[in-house]
Amino acid sequence: MRKIDLVFRSIGERTSQLALELAKKYIQPDTIHVLEKVFPFSETVRRQLQIDYNSDYVVFLDADCLLMEDMRPFLEETTFPYIDCYVYDKFRGKLHTGVHITRIDLVQEMATIDPPRDDLKYVLRPESRLRYFALEKLQMGKVFKPFHIYHDFHQYYKDIFTKYALRELRSRTEQNRSKLQVKMQYWSESDMDYTIAKKAIAFARTKVPTDSSPQTVDSFIADLPNLARTQLATMKIQEKKSLSIKEVDNTELSSPLYKTGEKVFLIGLNQTFAKRLTKALSYLGYTIYQDPVDTQLMDELQKAMFQLSVLQYFDGIADFCIAPYFSQLEQKFPNSKFILTVREEEEWLEGMYNNWQRKLSSQALQNPRNRLRKKQIQFVYGTTDFDGELLLEKYKVHVGNAVHYFQRKNKNLLVMDIAAGDGWAKLCPFLGKEVLTYPFPS
Repeated sequence: MRKIDLVFRSIGERTSQLALELAKKYIQPDTIHVLEKVFPFSETVRRQLQIDYNSDYVVFLDADCLLMEDMRPFLEETTFPYIDCYVYDKFRGKLHTGVHITRIDLVQEMATIDPPRDDLKYVLRPESRLRYFALEKLQMGKVFKPFHIYHDFHQYYKDIFTKYALRELRSRTEQNRSKLQVKMQYWSESDMDYTIAKKAIAFARTKVPTDSSPQTVDSFIADLPNLARTQLATMKIQEKKSLSIKEVDNTELSSPLYKTGEKVFLIGLNQTFAKRLTKALSYLGYTIYQDPVDTQLMDELQKAMFQLSVLQYFDGIADFCIAPYFSQLEQKFPNSKFILTVREEEEWLEGMYNNWQRKLSSQALQNPRNRLRKKQIQFVYGTTDFDGELLLEKYKVHVGNAVHYFQRKNKNLLVMDIAAGDGWAKLCPFLGKEVLTYPFPS
């Protein structure tokens, strides 16, 4: 068996004790390192990178995460350097946060990187920023994995206030603020958790102007626990009692945050800007499984198991592997939306050539993510040797077949040429959404 270390990070959350018990059960760690009440989070990151690990993988787990399924089989099998775990978040729906599975060589590389100065991205997300630099240096990528994990359910009000004051600071682009506002539309007025979160967002907007320096933001973040206690006392909010397992067992996932009622499939081939479209869909409230370098997905497609288990967690999929199966997916999910991204043919072919060189060179194939990508390319295009004539013919046939199929069935297909300027004006009406006014994601 592999050696797995657990780094359990707690600031005294209401879920802390239960979260640790569940982690012991479902991770079965060889060694547990507890970092408790370390402020600010940048100090937590510094300390966890000083630990002398003796393991193959480290699972970094926040105490606001309740694991509800066995993760050990996945930990025994994975070879990827970094896996970001999708969770059920009470406030924002399905997203990747709170549980980070990291191979030991990547952890060690993160420990060598000096924290950047005057870097707002580091101030707001220190762990993510150091990991980004380490992945870039090692020429590695990350993958995503959905698990049944509750995030930010059953928390103390003080922690909700702290977290959503910080969330406001992390949402200070027009696009990120829109994403948060979309989620807030589903926050019930009758749930005090949501009321506290709204108060925290308003407080941060007032106290930290958008033009504040990284030093000012850093000081505000460091003082947030004290500010939260003071604000809750001012509002005369009585804190919650200790958490019981019965309360967790009664957790319901009935909010529209987790279900849209329809699936969205992006059926464009590589290099048609599907990632930009995925980002746009997230602003409209959809959680799309993007770029899933996922052996289970490929296995299900090859076995004609088109229910696709990942769709129990997500509103749709954006990956070229599903592109050839639009007819089977339409029959399995007849009320779904399909979006075919296209591009001028010569530009598409040039993009494919550049991608081929970047992902399938001998050096690039040292990355396990790219080795799996090679299998996927063989799976979809029938070759891993760059043949412009063959690839262009595959592209034309795919686009023609998709358009013909949906025209014949009079079903929901949208064709988008994002490179040519297609954006909100085409996408929003197709999905029954109000047309957004700010720039389409780049």
